[in-house]
Amino acid sequence: MAAAPPLPPGSTIGILGGGQLGRMTALAAARLGYRCIVYAPDEDPIAALVCAGHVRGAYDDVEALARFAAQVDVVTYEFENVPEGAVLECEKLKPVRPGVKPIHFAQHRLREKDFLRKLGIGTADYQPIRSEADIAAATALPGILKTCTEGYDGKGQARVTDRAGLAAAWDKLGRRECILEAMVDFECEVSAIVARGLDGATRCFPIGINGHRDGILRTTTVPSGLPAATLATAERFGIELAQGLNLVGLVALEMFVTKDGRVLANEMAPRPHNSGHWTMDACATSQFEQLVRAICGLPLGPVDVLAPSRMENLIGDEANGWPRYLAEPTARLHLYGKAEARPGRKMGHVTYVLPGVLPPSSGSSRT
Repeated sequence: MAAAPPLPPGSTIGILGGGQLGRMTALAAARLGYRCIVYAPDEDPIAALVCAGHVRGAYDDVEALARFAAQVDVVTYEFENVPEGAVLECEKLKPVRPGVKPIHFAQHRLREKDFLRKLGIGTADYQPIRSEADIAAATALPGILKTCTEGYDGKGQARVTDRAGLAAAWDKLGRRECILEAMVDFECEVSAIVARGLDGATRCFPIGINGHRDGILRTTTVPSGLPAATLATAERFGIELAQGLNLVGLVALEMFVTKDGRVLANEMAPRPHNSGHWTMDACATSQFEQLVRAICGLPLGPVDVLAPSRMENLIGDEANGWPRYLAEPTARLHLYGKAEARPGRKMGHVTYVLPGVLPPSSGSSRT
């Protein structure tokens, strides 16, 4: 079957979710001549500030979702915890790219790991924790206990060393369905961000090396400086994931590189990713433009690195240092327009772009 014709400039993109990823997608879409309308339950979502419209409604409000879908030509989502039901309602009226399948796996850590394994993508050892019997039989220790749903940026998880600690952590997490993932002796974490178009073509952005602090991504540096074989494996895993999901859009796959050279998948996100923000200033095509190209049926853009770069997240009141970043010739500042700075909240990012040595990093390569 022939691919659907491309959506021409002047068409309208609907975005489920009103956060910073939707905001930056809308800005990229505007550059290519597209309008965006966001759907979000918030009164004043930051994405709506740069969009042509905002439909406010709960994600289970069928009538509001129908009004939203009727105003757009294609729908995408800017975070993976949009309820599957909301996506299905939109799909009744307009194409959703990517659709339900990617979020079905991304929203549930155990389903996600099983799917990655089915594709032949390596992961750390893991096992489900649903009962006291599972705790008694646990072998993936020491490990990290994670809720299967809703956790992000280090939330909904706990490090455990033995079965007694596992039992206590499971109780503290509300005795919910969890996954126990064995600790990985890793050298660093990397991200592969892959676009897949309507015609099935794929393109992987250069692999970035990530640094974390307090469970939150702090830095991504490109080039990563890792061996070519490691980068090739990471890219292959990302492309195999995009193809396995039959995805039209963008997917990010975070992976550990172990001290003995293996590459193990950690988690995926079928949307633009924090570790891809460097592409806005140091790549021939940004991840946000690439998403717009993919879902609108346009040719995927080139992903050549224009200059070495390091992206740093601005967390909480770090964004108050904006005068310093604006005064730094190598810095490219992006603020998200959030009214209130809170501890752990991503308020913006800054990307250092220069052909020489990057400024000292405040991040860490360890989670």
